[in-house]
Amino acid sequence: MSKPSKHVLRLPLEKRAEIAFKAAVAKAIDEHARLGLPIYIGRDGKVVELSADEVRDLSRSTQGK
Repeated sequence: MSKPSKHVLRLPLEKRAEIAFKAAVAKAIDEHARLGLPIYIGRDGKVVELSADEVRDLSRSTQGK
């Protein structure tokens, strides 16, 4: 785990928690894609399964955002 920059440490705790949460979700999505596992998300009020291929596509499309 890398040490956060001084810029990040100046942010309010809520913002730092949001950044950490988003990083954890991205890591989980990447790991599922790597292992070929599906993920389950909420869409239009229902739980939907995304296949490993869809997870990979999602992972690629969200990188760099």
